[in-house]
Amino acid sequence: MSAYLIRRLLYALPIVLGVNLLTFVLFFVVNTPDDMARMQLGERRVTAQAVALWKAERGYDRPLFWDASRSGVDQLTDTLFFTSSQRLFSFDFGRSDAGRDIGADLRQRMWPSLAIAVPVLLVELALALTWALLMAWLRGSALDVWSAIVCVAMMSCSGLFYIIGGQWLMAKLWHLVPISGYGEGLAALHFLVLPVLVGVLASLGANVRWYRALFAEELAKDYVRMAHAKGLSEPRVMFGHVLRNALIPILTGVVVLLPSLFLGALITEAFFAIPGLGSYTIEALQAQDFAIVRAMVYLGSLLYIAGLLLTDLSYVLVDPRVRLA
Repeated sequence: MSAYLIRRLLYALPIVLGVNLLTFVLFFVVNTPDDMARMQLGERRVTAQAVALWKAERGYDRPLFWDASRSGVDQLTDTLFFTSSQRLFSFDFGRSDAGRDIGADLRQRMWPSLAIAVPVLLVELALALTWALLMAWLRGSALDVWSAIVCVAMMSCSGLFYIIGGQWLMAKLWHLVPISGYGEGLAALHFLVLPVLVGVLASLGANVRWYRALFAEELAKDYVRMAHAKGLSEPRVMFGHVLRNALIPILTGVVVLLPSLFLGALITEAFFAIPGLGSYTIEALQAQDFAIVRAMVYLGSLLYIAGLLLTDLSYVLVDPRVRLA
């Protein structure tokens, strides 16, 4: 198992380097520092001196990949690509174009995002698995048919429908929760009920349908008939055999979602005025703050790669045959 995981880690290294290079090209070659300066200064006639000063204040005045004025190793190290990559690899995201400490903002804003994303993931996973197991267990029954209809109806509704409908029903009509906003400490729980409920409902229908298909496929296999022939009870077959063997594709979908726990839900946080990383990204896009956008893109890429590594680890834990691969 150790060799398997080491190989996966070695595979991830060139991916991280490639992501860093691609991110740099997108933000500093396609959209040059001169373009960034002109957009941030927001003037029709920006002087060359103002552009040069803006670049110097943010370290964007270095050559991109090669500094011909230097000698030796400094030709590579005293470049914008090397210095920015060095900071990113050490998780030093520097300051935003507005002068704020990006690292401090990320540490502060990740907690509201996690406060929404973690309950949504856990509650939705528990409900979807339970509902799908019941549908597969009672396949062909009225519960199975009507559940499929309800799931298709839930899938057909946009996430905005659940947000606006939830705000109107629970906040405007019933006055159970605030329509938007956020609080500190335990006061935040009152603001999180509606976003969590909306997040669960928005993805529940699709996941129930998918899990039900996985369980139905497992129920048609020979080992299930053998388990029944041995006299095992239906709950033991469903939970001890069917659920366990369907975990690999389920874990693939769940673990890959883990990066989104830290990056936040853009639409949900924007509608509910949650000061998380999702709203942080939207605000940076609106302000054209490329330092924040680049940090979020790079952080998202690293978290996605980490999610894939966790997926491989979960395969090893669930299926012992993977250890020999």
